[in-house]
Amino acid sequence: MELRVERDALADAVGWTARSLPARPPMQVLLGLLLEAGADGLEVSGFDYEVSSRVRLDVLADEPGRVLVPGRLLSDIVRSLPAQPVVLRVEGTRVVLTCGPARFTLPTLPVEDYPALPAMPETAGTLGADVFAAAVAQVALAAGRDDTLPVLTGVRFEIEGETLTLAATDRYRLAVRTLPWRPGALDISTTALVPARTLAETARALTSAPEVTLALSSRSSGASEGMIGFEGGGRRTTSRLLEGEFPKYRSLLPSESSAVAEVATSPFVDAVKRVALVAARNAPVRLGFSADGVVLEAGGADDAQASEQLDCVWEGPSSSEPFSIAFNPQYLLDGLGAVDSDTTTLSFTGPTRPAVLTGKRADAADSSAGAAADSSGADYRYLLMPVRLSG
Repeated sequence: MELRVERDALADAVGWTARSLPARPPMQVLLGLLLEAGADGLEVSGFDYEVSSRVRLDVLADEPGRVLVPGRLLSDIVRSLPAQPVVLRVEGTRVVLTCGPARFTLPTLPVEDYPALPAMPETAGTLGADVFAAAVAQVALAAGRDDTLPVLTGVRFEIEGETLTLAATDRYRLAVRTLPWRPGALDISTTALVPARTLAETARALTSAPEVTLALSSRSSGASEGMIGFEGGGRRTTSRLLEGEFPKYRSLLPSESSAVAEVATSPFVDAVKRVALVAARNAPVRLGFSADGVVLEAGGADDAQASEQLDCVWEGPSSSEPFSIAFNPQYLLDGLGAVDSDTTTLSFTGPTRPAVLTGKRADAADSSAGAAADSSGADYRYLLMPVRLSG
């Protein structure tokens, strides 16, 4: 088998697929990338029994064939090649790569031992790739990273007809995004729990395509195991779904608030970063809201201290004492960055109760076009648990 392919296209395909290869695989062959040449091009695949990645690209091949090559080594080599066409040739148990004056010879892995990649589940619907990537980024940041609590490391998909809701929580914050999509059937109603890390990487990788196709199977549909698939721009990823009961998060979202603040997002972010410089590890940033604005404070009596005051619109208690609440500064910054609005609305029910961050509330006088432009902010909620202050 011999094929000729553009260096940039090969580097992109191999680099993306190699990122999903396991660091400590149960079988050595899982360290390899499967290269399959056929009449319709070259397919580059990786699989670790949990996640599969496949990408197809146009090549000139003399005959069909398949070979298994050490994935990360191949990725490093192709990325370092000069910007010239690459010729890949199989010679017995070796693969020879030639690109301009550069020549590499790689050993192959036993392709006959490589497991069969899972097929894509049944298509459930489609949505814009950029919208999907933005929604995933807003939600996945709140997923847990403790593998001993696997349910919290996932993003919950809730599909009800033409509405798709994504949710994630690590018990300290909760992110929820609702967005429209185009389902294959209007009466579809299902849920799935997708590993957040895989989802985030996949969503970013598919932004080169105009649309993403979502495919879904579950044990209830007769499949042996729950699986989700994403496809777009010649790239395809499948992932096993996580098992377990996701927290009933809707009960955590307050139906009303006793106080609301509106703050310009960018100055607020900058102020939090500055004040947090003097906060000890895991120490919170304290916020005091009143009609005069918001005061940010950090540090202790015996340590470095910082404070900064910003303007804000405050609708809350008019007592002489400001409304005080404290947050983990990094969790607060994550929420402010995800709101994706020039103005952030913070809704409170009490100093020891979770706060909800959203984009600026739409006024009745807003035009429908303006409301539509801010739909990502209106359909996104970031709930953040406060840090209890001593005394």
